[in-house]
Amino acid sequence: MSSSSCSLSPSIKLKLFNSTATRFLVPPPRLYHYRSRCEMTRRGFAFKGIVASGVSVMASSLVAEPSQGMEKLPFKPEGYNFWMWRGHKIHYVVQGEGLPILLIHGFGASAFHWRYNIPELAKKYKVYAVDLLGFGWSDKAIIEYDAMVWRDQVVDFLKEIVKEPAVLVGNSLGGFTALIAAVGLPEQVVGLALLNSAGQFGNPNEKSDESGQSILQQFILKPLKEIFQRVVLGFLFWQAKQPARIESVLKSVYINPSNVDDYLVESITMPAADPNAGEVYYRLMTRFMLNQSKYTLNSALSELRCPLLLLWGDLDPWVGPTKANRIKEFYPNTTLVNLQAGHCPHDEVPELVNKSLMDWLSSLKPEASLQTL
Repeated sequence: MSSSSCSLSPSIKLKLFNSTATRFLVPPPRLYHYRSRCEMTRRGFAFKGIVASGVSVMASSLVAEPSQGMEKLPFKPEGYNFWMWRGHKIHYVVQGEGLPILLIHGFGASAFHWRYNIPELAKKYKVYAVDLLGFGWSDKAIIEYDAMVWRDQVVDFLKEIVKEPAVLVGNSLGGFTALIAAVGLPEQVVGLALLNSAGQFGNPNEKSDESGQSILQQFILKPLKEIFQRVVLGFLFWQAKQPARIESVLKSVYINPSNVDDYLVESITMPAADPNAGEVYYRLMTRFMLNQSKYTLNSALSELRCPLLLLWGDLDPWVGPTKANRIKEFYPNTTLVNLQAGHCPHDEVPELVNKSLMDWLSSLKPEASLQTL
């Protein structure tokens, strides 16, 4: 299959994360205390690995029970559909007919994390949910991961599979991926919805440190650091992928334990059993998550041309409502819906997310959106 030929202007290639801006993946040393008294340290999050980044926290007094009485995407251990992209197998789900909607999951999750959204949205729209390369049922490719890899994957998916104007919807890491994909393919993306998106606003006065490394740093200290990281992260990944450990972690961050079912646990344990999963985890934790310093929200938003919907879990201890307000202030063509939920509102309060998303979608006029580009 062909690779993406789209490009972003140099202004977008600034900075996605700085040393303190990885909150969508690594929380601060202590989270705010809600009635649930949830607390998680940075080290604790790393220990929980791929799990904690795909779930969220809610105050106990505001817990909903989304699993009761809602239609759910059937879990298929073998996956649904596959598409070959740059020699890698990419998993995706597709249901329904109508205006295409592409759902993009967050770090450590998969298309199955949209289990309560796909069936409902598919009643009126053609819904796609894709697994990003390195996650879910997609190949665990041994590559140098970068935000632009997932941007290119989504852009090519729109071109080769969707093939018509579509709306992108993304949570956390998938939110930022959706944003830069919308910028990369403005002629096909007619709307964008972000749920507690990753990414940070950049400081125009900040300069990157590109000073050269000494011989000691390059040939002795750096290799020793990499060896230490590989040993420690290898052990942490082994611990993180144990089913009992995953269930325990999920229950510690899903305040309503009824949401932690076999479906959710298995959707995490199966991809983690891939032979390459440990190496992908190592590369994401060291080379992407901790070292990414190229892209910013303001540089991407400055190039966005379609209507934007923010579905924001206000109880998210990692990405709070202040960020949503700042996005809306920066990009006026924004509709903001505040939800009493945490980092993944689509799995916590899916009824509210589905209704808000469908109400907004019904107000979109794809033809008019494309004509204004």
